[in-house]
Amino acid sequence: YPTWKRTLARRARESQVKRFCRAQTIQRRLEEIEVTFRELEQQGVKLEKLLRDENQSPADQQTQWTNQLLYLVQKKNNLMSEESDLMIAVQELKLEEQQCQIDQKLRSYMNKQETLKTPEDQKAEQEILKQLLEVVNKRNILIQMQEEKRLSEL
Repeated sequence: YPTWKRTLARRARESQVKRFCRAQTIQRRLEEIEVTFRELEQQGVKLEKLLRDENQSPADQQTQWTNQLLYLVQKKNNLMSEESDLMIAVQELKLEEQQCQIDQKLRSYMNKQETLKTPEDQKAEQEILKQLLEVVNKRNILIQMQEEKRLSEL
C-alpha cells in the first residue's frame, strides 16, 4: 500500500472528523438558539401583557416596557440571522462530505491506467466528474448567498 495512498486516507479521515466536530458544534448552537427563542418569546408575552393591562401606569414605565420589547425583538432578529447562517453552514458541510466521497471515487478511477480502463470505467469516471462539478457549483452558490447576506446586513 503506497505511502501516498495512506496519506490520502489519513487526510480524508481527519477532514471527516473535523466536519463531524463542526456539525456537532453547529447542532449544539442551534439547540441553544431554540431555547433562547422560547425564553425571548415568554419575556415578550409578559411585556405585551404588561403594556396592555397597565394603561394606568406612568408613561415612563410604559416607555421602558416598550423599549424592552423592542430590544427583545432585535435580539430575536439577531438570533434568526445567526440561525440562518448556521443552516447554510450545515448545507455546506453536507456538500463538503459529498465532495469528499465523490473525490475518493474519482481517484479510484483516475488511478487506473488508461489502457486498463473499460468503456464503462471511462463513462463512470465522466459521470463522477460531472457529479463533482455539480457539488462544487452548489457550494459556490452557498458561498455567494452568504456573501450577499453579509453585504445586505452592512
